[in-house]
Amino acid sequence: MTDQVEATLAYAEQFHQEDELLHAARQRGLEMGATPILPGAGAALCFLATAVNAKAVVEIGTGCGVSGLWLLRGMRADGTLTSVDVEPEHQRLARQAFAEAGFSGARVRLISGRALDVLPRLSDGGYDMVFADGAKQEYADYLAEAVRLLRVGGIVAFDNMLWHNRVADPAQRDPDTVALRELGKLVQSDERLRSVLMPLGDGLLAAVKVSA
Repeated sequence: MTDQVEATLAYAEQFHQEDELLHAARQRGLEMGATPILPGAGAALCFLATAVNAKAVVEIGTGCGVSGLWLLRGMRADGTLTSVDVEPEHQRLARQAFAEAGFSGARVRLISGRALDVLPRLSDGGYDMVFADGAKQEYADYLAEAVRLLRVGGIVAFDNMLWHNRVADPAQRDPDTVALRELGKLVQSDERLRSVLMPLGDGLLAAVKVSA
């Protein structure tokens, strides 16, 4: 049964193939040590951005542009992606990836800095989607900021919610794994949110803000 489950998960992941632009951005990310989102979860981000007709999206953790490409492809043609990262060199490579994909500089606002310093400066209720792929132990704080930033009907999504199969194993008690488990509980218990955990990539948790 385990082999069948693994084969099914692999099939779901491989269902979404990266084109040359995404592949190139992925390779640059791996070379820089900025592990990109996997294709299945990236495709889910594109789907979610399309589903909410996203015009304004916040990304926490630019990396070298893989997740940003997926988000931009799902957003409206007049949409703007605001992406925050502490590594300027990663953002330089992300900007290169966006330009190679044909997205103008006006479509992307890259902000260098700690997410928890930048997010409080963004407008309440001004965003359609927030995607987090930053410091795992800050995920709970990202959630609080995301709920404030999102309009009703907007979506927040978190990457790495299965964390290399560690989250499902109660024996794993390292700080990052514990933080991810706690984030799941926070999302589930928040009456303002309706959530789903998708076993794509390394696990993608998404939630719709249903009330203010």
